[in-house]
Amino acid sequence: MSLEVQVEDLVHPLDDHADSGSAPLAGLRLAVVEDDAELRALLVSDLEEQGAEVAGLDSAASLYRHLTGARCDIVILDVMLPGENGYSIAAHLRSSSAVGIVMLTGRGAPRDMAHGLGQGADLYLVKPFDPEVLVAGLLSLRRRLTTPAEDAADTAAGAWSLQSGGWRLRAPDGTTLELSAIERAFLQPLFATPEQPVDRETLIAGLTDSPWDFDPHRLEVLVHRLRARVRSASGQALPLRAIRGAGYLLVAEPD
Repeated sequence: MSLEVQVEDLVHPLDDHADSGSAPLAGLRLAVVEDDAELRALLVSDLEEQGAEVAGLDSAASLYRHLTGARCDIVILDVMLPGENGYSIAAHLRSSSAVGIVMLTGRGAPRDMAHGLGQGADLYLVKPFDPEVLVAGLLSLRRRLTTPAEDAADTAAGAWSLQSGGWRLRAPDGTTLELSAIERAFLQPLFATPEQPVDRETLIAGLTDSPWDFDPHRLEVLVHRLRARVRSASGQALPLRAIRGAGYLLVAEPD
């Protein structure tokens, strides 16, 4: 099934709610895609108790129907679903929007995790999971999804630019690519200092609230996937260079 949902129908500035208190997820709109009815009902109930607005769905088809008429901040995906699996759903969502994606699955092998993150997941959690870890992950992702201002200034490196508060990458030929939360967080410091290396520690600190637990190989996976997505969308290579021992550098190419 193809996904034809406008980005503005999926992504919006999140309401400014405090993370503390009895409803830490207040204002957050979630979609839980899980075919196990009992687990789905439990997840929906637990997340609603934390203040979120939650839709429980059992398949890709039901998710796509939901997204045509409802706004959603973060989608929580199982992998093993009837019909289209969670990896494919994540790839569809990431190709068309900046919605947050959390994979919640029993498939915990490193290659499964790498595949999920490579398809666009912002967070990958393995069942059985601690509900507190899920809530903490949603809060962390929420902070990265929240834009400081509707009219955040565009930033540019030569003919390349970040637009719409950093959610859209524009290539020199005018082609645009909607970014995920993690891609946005990675590119923003690079566009802020073109022609200057940004060290890996700084980049990782922008991707997670727990940089000490972050596998550095995930940064390489992110860069590889981002380069591939940019080339697929625009036919051009993102002017990003790996600087040995110094991180990454964005080259400001002439217009």
